[in-house]
Amino acid sequence: MLADLEPRVAEQRITLLETLDRVLNKGVVIAGDVTLSVADVDLIFVGLRVLLSSVETARDLRLGREL
Repeated sequence: MLADLEPRVAEQRITLLETLDRVLNKGVVIAGDVTLSVADVDLIFVGLRVLLSSVETARDLRLGREL
């Protein structure tokens, strides 16, 4: 049964370049929050929002075009 699964796994391998191309073509948003607190008192809050895309994709998104 495992022998049947191995060819499918081998076909699904993609390179780093292909992954980067897909990310830049469609765009990706990374979001995160970090809070530093001592004795249940929040001292520092950092919010992070990052949009990673190609310039062409960003223009298309700004103009409301379909990707």
